[in-house]
Amino acid sequence: MDFSGPDAIDKAIQAGLDLDGTPIPSEMLNLYTEVMDKENSRKRSGVKKSMRNRIVKTGAKHFDQETLNARLIKAGWEGLKTKEIEFFYS
Repeated sequence: MDFSGPDAIDKAIQAGLDLDGTPIPSEMLNLYTEVMDKENSRKRSGVKKSMRNRIVKTGAKHFDQETLNARLIKAGWEGLKTKEIEFFYS
């Protein structure tokens, strides 16, 4: 099975396999499913807020702090918050 692209993790979880092909223990899958079911039923606060959260979480892996901060501001969001800097860049 091809586990590449942005939905690779979701595909692997659905298959019950880690990216190296080893089975994921059923207790791990059960807990994940339970938590994701709860998350799926949670009311959302807004698309732009969720987009920003995803950009910060993923962008911190690909951009240095100054670049990500500048890109957020240029796009119209607030810059990185202190707690985000401490979490992702410390």
